Amino acid sequence: MARQQGWRVVLRIEDLDTPRVKPGVIDLTVDLLAWLGMDWDEGPQLQSDDLEPYVVAMRSLVAKRLAYPTRATRTDIGSERELESGASAPQEGSGEAFFAASKRPAEMPREFEVGANSGGSEGERQAWRFVCPAREVEFRDRFCGVQRHTPASTVGDFILWTKRHQPAYQLAVVVDDHRNGITDVVRGDDLLDSAARQMLLWEELGYGRPPEQCHLPLVRGSDGRRLAKRHGDTRLDQYRAGGVTRERVIGLVAFWCGMLGTRRGEMDAGEFLDRFSLDRMSRDPVVFSMEDEAWLRARR
Repeated sequence: MARQQGWRVVLRIEDLDTPRVKPGVIDLTVDLLAWLGMDWDEGPQLQSDDLEPYVVAMRSLVAKRLAYPTRATRTDIGSERELESGASAPQEGSGEAFFAASKRPAEMPREFEVGANSGGSEGERQAWRFVCPAREVEFRDRFCGVQRHTPASTVGDFILWTKRHQPAYQLAVVVDDHRNGITDVVRGDDLLDSAARQMLLWEELGYGRPPEQCHLPLVRGSDGRRLAKRHGDTRLDQYRAGGVTRERVIGLVAFWCGMLGTRRGEMDAGEFLDRFSLDRMSRDPVVFSMEDEAWLRARR
Protein backbone atom coordinates (compact mmCIF):
# COMPACT_ATOMS: atom_id res chain seq x y z
CA MET A 1 0.00 0.00 0.00
CA ALA A 2 2.77 2.39 0.94
CA ARG A 3 4.85 1.93 -2.19
CA GLN A 4 1.84 1.90 -4.53
CA GLN A 5 0.61 5.22 -3.15
CA GLY A 6 3.94 6.96 -2.77
CA TRP A 7 3.96 7.11 1.01
CA ARG A 8 7.14 7.55 3.01
CA VAL A 9 7.86 4.43 5.10
CA VAL A 10 9.23 4.77 8.63
CA LEU A 11 10.66 1.72 10.40
CA ARG A 12 10.02 2.25 14.10
CA ILE A 13 11.03 -0.29 16.72
CA GLU A 14 8.65 -0.17 19.66
CA ASP A 15 11.00 -1.42 22.37
CA LEU A 16 9.60 0.15 25.54
CA ASP A 17 8.26 -3.12 26.94
CA THR A 18 11.80 -3.97 28.05
CA PRO A 19 11.18 -7.39 29.68
CA ARG A 20 9.84 -8.72 26.35
CA VAL A 21 12.65 -7.30 24.20
CA LYS A 22 15.17 -10.14 24.08
CA PRO A 23 18.83 -9.63 23.06
CA GLY A 24 19.31 -9.79 19.30
CA VAL A 25 15.59 -9.63 18.46
CA ILE A 26 15.72 -6.12 16.99
CA ASP A 27 18.63 -6.92 14.66
CA LEU A 28 16.94 -10.16 13.63
CA THR A 29 13.66 -8.36 12.89
CA VAL A 30 15.36 -5.79 10.66
CA ASP A 31 17.31 -8.55 8.91
CA LEU A 32 14.13 -10.57 8.22
CA LEU A 33 12.29 -7.56 6.80
CA ALA A 34 15.20 -6.95 4.40
CA TRP A 35 15.33 -10.67 3.53
CA LEU A 36 11.68 -10.53 2.46
CA GLY A 37 12.51 -7.64 0.12
CA MET A 38 11.01 -4.81 2.18
CA ASP A 39 12.67 -1.43 2.48
CA TRP A 40 12.05 1.87 4.26
CA ASP A 41 12.86 5.55 3.96
CA GLU A 42 13.67 6.34 7.59
CA GLY A 43 14.91 4.30 10.52
CA PRO A 44 15.25 2.01 12.24
CA GLN A 45 14.16 4.30 15.09
CA LEU A 46 14.15 3.01 18.66
CA GLN A 47 11.62 4.51 21.06
CA SER A 48 13.95 4.00 24.01
CA ASP A 49 16.58 6.31 22.50
CA ASP A 50 14.71 9.45 23.56
CA LEU A 51 11.95 9.55 26.19
CA GLU A 52 11.72 13.34 26.36
CA PRO A 53 8.89 13.74 23.77
CA TYR A 54 6.72 11.41 25.86
CA VAL A 55 7.51 13.36 29.02
CA VAL A 56 6.49 16.59 27.27
CA ALA A 57 3.19 14.99 26.23
CA MET A 58 2.54 13.79 29.79
CA ARG A 59 3.17 17.24 31.22
CA SER A 60 0.72 18.68 28.70
CA LEU A 61 -2.01 16.24 29.73
CA VAL A 62 -1.35 16.74 33.44
CA ALA A 63 -1.51 20.51 33.02
CA LYS A 64 -4.98 20.04 31.52
CA ARG A 65 -6.00 17.79 34.45
CA LEU A 66 -6.27 14.83 32.10
CA ALA A 67 -3.87 12.40 33.79
CA TYR A 68 -3.39 11.11 37.30
CA PRO A 69 -1.31 8.50 39.19
CA THR A 70 -2.80 5.28 40.47
CA ARG A 71 -1.74 2.01 41.98
CA ALA A 72 -3.27 -1.46 41.81
CA THR A 73 -5.24 -2.82 44.76
CA ARG A 74 -6.53 -6.30 45.47
CA THR A 75 -9.95 -5.21 44.26
CA ASP A 76 -8.66 -4.11 40.84
CA ILE A 77 -8.78 -7.47 39.08
CA GLY A 78 -6.01 -7.80 36.52
CA SER A 79 -4.72 -4.28 37.02
CA GLU A 80 -1.40 -5.17 38.70
CA ARG A 81 -0.45 -7.12 35.59
CA GLU A 82 -1.75 -4.25 33.48
CA LEU A 83 0.36 -1.67 35.34
CA GLU A 84 3.44 -3.76 34.60
CA SER A 85 2.71 -4.53 30.94
CA GLY A 86 1.11 -1.32 29.69
CA ALA A 87 4.16 -0.50 27.58
CA SER A 88 3.16 -3.10 25.00
CA ALA A 89 0.26 -3.05 22.57
CA PRO A 90 -2.86 -4.67 24.05
CA GLN A 91 -3.39 -8.22 22.82
CA GLU A 92 -6.29 -10.62 22.96
CA GLY A 93 -6.49 -12.26 26.37
CA SER A 94 -4.04 -9.78 27.90
CA GLY A 95 -6.28 -9.25 30.93
CA GLU A 96 -6.62 -5.51 30.44
CA ALA A 97 -8.95 -4.44 33.25
CA PHE A 98 -11.71 -1.85 33.05
CA PHE A 99 -10.88 1.15 35.23
CA ALA A 100 -13.93 3.19 36.21
CA ALA A 101 -14.06 6.97 36.38
CA SER A 102 -15.30 6.64 39.97
CA LYS A 103 -11.76 5.64 41.00
CA ARG A 104 -10.26 8.97 39.97
CA PRO A 105 -8.71 11.02 42.78
CA ALA A 106 -10.68 13.90 44.25
CA GLU A 107 -7.90 16.29 43.29
CA MET A 108 -5.87 16.00 40.09
CA PRO A 109 -2.08 16.51 40.20
CA ARG A 110 -0.60 19.66 38.72
CA GLU A 111 2.85 18.39 37.76
CA PHE A 112 4.44 15.32 36.24
CA GLU A 113 7.99 14.20 36.95
CA VAL A 114 9.53 10.96 35.73
CA GLY A 115 10.15 8.58 38.60
CA ALA A 116 8.15 10.56 41.16
CA ASN A 117 5.95 8.51 43.48
CA SER A 118 3.22 11.13 43.23
CA GLY A 119 1.79 10.68 46.67
CA GLY A 120 2.41 6.95 47.02
CA SER A 121 4.18 5.31 49.93
CA GLU A 122 7.96 5.17 50.13
CA GLY A 123 9.39 3.16 47.24
CA GLU A 124 6.00 2.62 45.64
CA ARG A 125 5.86 2.88 41.88
CA GLN A 126 2.65 4.12 40.37
CA ALA A 127 1.24 4.22 36.87
CA TRP A 128 -0.58 7.20 35.36
CA ARG A 129 -3.99 6.99 33.69
CA PHE A 130 -5.87 9.11 31.19
CA VAL A 131 -9.07 10.89 32.18
CA CYS A 132 -11.02 9.22 29.38
CA PRO A 133 -13.94 11.38 28.17
CA ALA A 134 -17.32 9.66 28.05
CA ARG A 135 -18.00 10.14 24.37
CA GLU A 136 -18.17 8.03 21.24
CA VAL A 137 -15.37 8.18 18.70
CA GLU A 138 -16.41 7.65 15.09
CA PHE A 139 -14.04 7.19 12.16
CA ARG A 140 -13.93 5.43 8.82
CA ASP A 141 -11.40 2.64 8.53
CA ARG A 142 -10.06 2.12 5.02
CA PHE A 143 -10.70 -1.63 5.23
CA CYS A 144 -13.20 -2.18 8.05
CA GLY A 145 -15.54 0.70 7.25
CA VAL A 146 -17.25 3.05 9.70
CA GLN A 147 -16.24 2.42 13.31
CA ARG A 148 -17.84 3.65 16.51
CA HIS A 149 -16.11 3.07 19.82
CA THR A 150 -16.56 4.48 23.32
CA PRO A 151 -13.34 3.76 25.24
CA ALA A 152 -14.80 5.14 28.49
CA SER A 153 -17.31 2.28 28.41
CA THR A 154 -14.95 -0.51 27.32
CA VAL A 155 -11.59 0.15 29.03
CA GLY A 156 -12.22 3.28 31.09
CA ASP A 157 -9.23 5.35 32.20
CA PHE A 158 -6.42 3.52 30.39
CA ILE A 159 -2.71 3.66 31.27
CA LEU A 160 -0.48 6.40 29.87
CA TRP A 161 2.70 5.87 31.90
CA THR A 162 3.75 2.56 33.43
CA LYS A 163 5.10 1.84 36.88
CA ARG A 164 8.46 1.11 35.22
CA HIS A 165 8.68 4.86 34.54
CA GLN A 166 8.10 4.42 30.81
CA PRO A 167 5.38 5.66 28.44
CA ALA A 168 2.63 3.13 27.80
CA TYR A 169 1.88 1.93 24.28
CA GLN A 170 -1.19 4.12 23.74
CA LEU A 171 0.67 7.35 24.55
CA ALA A 172 3.95 6.39 22.89
CA VAL A 173 2.42 5.47 19.54
CA VAL A 174 0.48 8.75 19.36
CA VAL A 175 3.54 10.85 20.17
CA ASP A 176 5.64 8.90 17.68
CA ASP A 177 3.05 9.11 14.90
CA HIS A 178 2.91 12.87 15.38
CA ARG A 179 6.65 13.50 15.42
CA ASN A 180 7.17 11.15 12.44
CA GLY A 181 4.48 12.98 10.46
CA ILE A 182 2.49 9.77 9.98
CA THR A 183 -0.59 10.22 7.79
CA ASP A 184 -1.66 6.57 7.39
CA VAL A 185 -1.60 3.70 9.89
CA VAL A 186 -1.87 0.11 8.62
CA ARG A 187 -1.89 -2.67 11.23
CA GLY A 188 -3.71 -5.77 12.51
CA ASP A 189 -7.37 -5.60 13.41
CA ASP A 190 -6.63 -6.77 16.96
CA LEU A 191 -5.74 -3.12 17.56
CA LEU A 192 -8.89 -1.68 16.03
CA ASP A 193 -10.33 -0.52 19.35
CA SER A 194 -7.01 1.13 20.23
CA ALA A 195 -7.50 3.58 17.35
CA ALA A 196 -10.33 5.32 19.23
CA ARG A 197 -8.17 5.76 22.35
CA GLN A 198 -5.35 7.16 20.27
CA MET A 199 -7.67 9.61 18.53
CA LEU A 200 -8.77 10.95 21.91
CA LEU A 201 -5.15 11.46 22.92
CA TRP A 202 -4.32 12.99 19.53
CA GLU A 203 -7.08 15.56 20.10
CA GLU A 204 -6.20 16.38 23.70
CA LEU A 205 -2.51 16.83 22.81
CA GLY A 206 -3.48 19.36 20.14
CA TYR A 207 -1.89 17.42 17.30
CA GLY A 208 -4.50 18.29 14.69
CA ARG A 209 -5.97 15.71 12.32
CA PRO A 210 -5.16 12.09 13.30
CA PRO A 211 -3.81 9.59 10.74
CA GLU A 212 -6.10 7.64 8.46
CA GLN A 213 -6.67 4.09 9.72
CA CYS A 214 -6.53 0.72 7.97
CA HIS A 215 -6.85 -2.45 10.04
CA LEU A 216 -6.24 -5.75 8.25
CA PRO A 217 -7.12 -9.32 9.33
CA LEU A 218 -4.82 -10.79 11.96
CA VAL A 219 -3.12 -14.12 11.23
CA ARG A 220 -4.61 -16.72 13.58
CA GLY A 221 -4.10 -20.36 14.40
CA SER A 222 -6.59 -23.12 13.55
CA ASP A 223 -8.28 -22.55 16.93
CA GLY A 224 -9.16 -18.97 15.98
CA ARG A 225 -6.74 -17.40 18.45
CA ARG A 226 -3.90 -15.07 17.46
CA LEU A 227 -0.88 -16.96 16.16
CA ALA A 228 1.50 -17.58 19.08
CA LYS A 229 3.82 -20.14 20.66
CA ARG A 230 0.86 -22.37 21.54
CA HIS A 231 0.55 -23.11 17.79
CA GLY A 232 4.16 -24.30 17.52
CA ASP A 233 7.29 -22.57 16.29
CA THR A 234 5.95 -20.37 13.49
CA ARG A 235 8.71 -17.78 13.60
CA LEU A 236 9.86 -16.55 10.21
CA ASP A 237 13.54 -17.06 11.06
CA GLN A 238 12.80 -20.69 11.92
CA TYR A 239 11.39 -21.30 8.43
CA ARG A 240 14.29 -19.47 6.80
CA ALA A 241 16.78 -21.59 8.75
CA GLY A 242 14.93 -24.69 7.54
CA GLY A 243 15.46 -23.74 3.91
CA VAL A 244 12.11 -22.14 3.15
CA THR A 245 12.58 -19.47 0.48
CA ARG A 246 11.24 -15.95 0.77
CA GLU A 247 9.37 -16.43 -2.52
CA ARG A 248 7.40 -19.26 -0.93
CA VAL A 249 6.61 -17.15 2.15
CA ILE A 250 5.51 -14.22 -0.01
CA GLY A 251 3.46 -16.61 -2.17
CA LEU A 252 1.57 -17.78 0.90
CA VAL A 253 0.87 -14.20 1.97
CA ALA A 254 -0.30 -13.46 -1.57
CA PHE A 255 -2.71 -16.41 -1.31
CA TRP A 256 -4.04 -15.05 1.97
CA CYS A 257 -4.48 -11.62 0.35
CA GLY A 258 -6.58 -13.04 -2.50
CA MET A 259 -3.91 -12.52 -5.14
CA LEU A 260 -3.54 -16.23 -5.93
CA GLY A 261 -6.27 -18.83 -6.26
CA THR A 262 -4.09 -21.50 -4.68
CA ARG A 263 -1.33 -21.55 -2.09
CA ARG A 264 0.82 -23.49 -4.54
CA GLY A 265 2.57 -20.49 -5.95
CA GLU A 266 5.67 -18.44 -5.31
CA MET A 267 6.17 -14.71 -5.68
CA ASP A 268 8.92 -12.18 -5.13
CA ALA A 269 8.51 -8.79 -3.49
CA GLY A 270 8.44 -6.94 -6.80
CA GLU A 271 5.57 -9.00 -8.20
CA PHE A 272 3.68 -8.71 -4.93
CA LEU A 273 4.03 -4.92 -5.15
CA ASP A 274 2.65 -4.90 -8.68
CA ARG A 275 -0.31 -7.18 -7.99
CA PHE A 276 -1.45 -6.24 -4.48
CA SER A 277 -4.94 -4.76 -4.17
CA LEU A 278 -6.86 -4.13 -0.96
CA ASP A 279 -10.07 -4.88 -2.87
CA ARG A 280 -9.07 -8.53 -3.24
CA MET A 281 -8.67 -9.13 0.48
CA SER A 282 -11.32 -10.95 2.47
CA ARG A 283 -12.50 -9.47 5.76
CA ASP A 284 -12.43 -12.91 7.35
CA PRO A 285 -9.55 -13.75 9.71
CA VAL A 286 -6.47 -15.28 8.10
CA VAL A 287 -5.93 -18.82 9.43
CA PHE A 288 -2.47 -20.36 9.34
CA SER A 289 -3.53 -23.95 8.63
CA MET A 290 -1.78 -27.31 8.56
CA GLU A 291 -1.97 -27.07 4.77
CA ASP A 292 -0.12 -23.76 4.88
CA GLU A 293 2.57 -25.29 7.09
CA ALA A 294 2.91 -28.25 4.75
CA TRP A 295 3.15 -25.98 1.71
CA LEU A 296 5.96 -23.94 3.24
CA ARG A 297 7.99 -27.04 4.10
CA ALA A 298 7.28 -29.03 0.94
CA ARG A 299 10.36 -29.88 -1.08
CA ARG A 300 10.32 -28.62 -4.63
